[in-house]
Amino acid sequence: MITNVQEQGTPEFYKRFEKIPVNIFSDASDASRLVAKEIALIIREKQAQGEPCVLGLPAGSTPIEVYNELVRLHREEGLSFQNVITFNTDEFYPIHPNALQSHYRYMHEYLFDLVDIKPENIHLLEGSLPKDQIPEFCRKYEEAISSYGGVDFGLLGVDGAGQIGANEPGSSINSTTRLISLDYSTRVGSASEFYGESNVPFYSLTVGIGTIMKARRLVLMAWGESKAKIIRKLVEDNATEMVPASCLQKHPNADIVVDDAASAELTRIKTPWLIVDCEWDDKLIRRGVFWLCNKLNKPILKLTDRDYNDNGMNDLITEKGPASAINIKVFNDLQHTITGWPGGKPNADDSTRPERAKPFPKRVVVFSPHPDDDVISMGGTLARLSQHGHEVHVVYQVSGNIAVFDDDALRFLDFVRGYSRIYNTIIEKSDEIYQQAKKAMDEKKPGEIDPYEIQQVKGAVRRGEALAACRFINIPEERTHFLDMPFYETGAVKKKPIGTEDVKIIKDLLQKIEPHQIYAAGDLSDPHGTHRVCFQAIIAALKELKDESWIKDCRVWMYRGAWQEWDVADAEMAVPLSPEEAMIKRAAIFKHQSQKDRPLFPGTDPREFWQRAEDRNKATAAMYDKLGMAEYQAMELFVQYKF
Repeated sequence: MITNVQEQGTPEFYKRFEKIPVNIFSDASDASRLVAKEIALIIREKQAQGEPCVLGLPAGSTPIEVYNELVRLHREEGLSFQNVITFNTDEFYPIHPNALQSHYRYMHEYLFDLVDIKPENIHLLEGSLPKDQIPEFCRKYEEAISSYGGVDFGLLGVDGAGQIGANEPGSSINSTTRLISLDYSTRVGSASEFYGESNVPFYSLTVGIGTIMKARRLVLMAWGESKAKIIRKLVEDNATEMVPASCLQKHPNADIVVDDAASAELTRIKTPWLIVDCEWDDKLIRRGVFWLCNKLNKPILKLTDRDYNDNGMNDLITEKGPASAINIKVFNDLQHTITGWPGGKPNADDSTRPERAKPFPKRVVVFSPHPDDDVISMGGTLARLSQHGHEVHVVYQVSGNIAVFDDDALRFLDFVRGYSRIYNTIIEKSDEIYQQAKKAMDEKKPGEIDPYEIQQVKGAVRRGEALAACRFINIPEERTHFLDMPFYETGAVKKKPIGTEDVKIIKDLLQKIEPHQIYAAGDLSDPHGTHRVCFQAIIAALKELKDESWIKDCRVWMYRGAWQEWDVADAEMAVPLSPEEAMIKRAAIFKHQSQKDRPLFPGTDPREFWQRAEDRNKATAAMYDKLGMAEYQAMELFVQYKF
């Protein structure tokens, strides 16, 4: 059983909407270590009894830290896998075992090749079988599981529609191992792994829900805000085959393990006042008032005592009321988040402003994980900071080279070749480079890593686009910095763990600039993980610099990227954009031509990034208007990171 100190102090009645045990951790790493600890305990108990330990294991980004911890336990604490039998939950079809995206390769790289498991004890679904052999293979796979007495511990992840294994919505609760057709949304969600949606297989081999449910113990893990809605659905709604993971409600020994972000939509987290009398601090009051406004379609200042009483918030009125007093306080707090001076307004009273007036102008560092996150996420604010005369430095943390289509790279090489011909310079060399690049691209199989030279070309494409966007909003080239952080430069979607070299690059840059303001991507829902890692590297650098004098006068503001915006209840600075400024932001995004029309890694949202950004910024402005603030064209939101 997962033992979570944080959850031990939570009374059971807080969880009364939850139909399955949920363990919430502040950090995914801590959660992963505890899950690994439980797996290790089962392995050792079975060893002591002279019995095999049968594990059901998934691939994907969710269990990586569990596998890392199991490997550590093997190397440092003598955990043996000699008695472990494994069965994987799914595999793409068709796919070669050595393909970068195959679960066969994943399991060997992350676990099997790093521990002492016997090769004959590893059971993987075979994605390269002829199609006519699949039914017999699936039958034997089921028989093999049964022959070992079933699965002792099954580890699961969950996709956005509630898939477990590769069981798509509508899969029968009695289903067994089989070949299944992947939904369009699943294929689009896997596009990043395969360098484009067109390369994603149309099928998957998967153990069935019925097979999963036979395991004696199940743990489903989920990390990040992007999983919050499906976690609430599978935990609090009735079990249905349209949300395959919800069948775990019927399992006698299943737990859900999530981080804070993935728990955000649970009733006890999002609206705890519907469960129990709350300790109403300022943050919870603000969240509760906004929830009530949204539910009743009323602005803040029109809420009444009865509105609060009729909607489960009578204790707030009793403790902090009357309604008019609560409304005025929350209204003022929200109003004070709005500023047209993100760098602080000179010679102004800053007591109620989100940013201090002095010093002015400020040295500002804007960290952008990929070469377009700055303009997509805070292009209006970036332009405003530049317009106000601050010394703005834009820092691109990774090259973004894997997100460039081959034909875009060739188009830029074509330009070099054409330029050489016009000016009669290095013609032979440019032709040779072009032909070598074209040959490498023609011979490359779908999903294969680009040769180093092609990676450099694609990196140069992204760099040129970033410079063009900065130039458009008057940020000089000498204040644009390209870090090419080592963790990213693998040429593959799979990245290295963040290292001391990554942190040192950021630390050295900050020591050189000594900024008064830092903007960084706090978008932990990033489906590719790069935003998360880049932010961790920034925080690690800041912690190492905490004793430097300049850092005591430095504020860190977090923005969010192309996937979602901050909740208005959490916002601490809101920068309004006029229609003209919204168009400036759009034009800056358009400078990133390789990402225009059809980005290589779009996620599951069919809109282009500029459309997502505009819709998000307009929706934020509309929410402020609905709450009773002035009506703006668009708004960008920020939350301060306290360190």
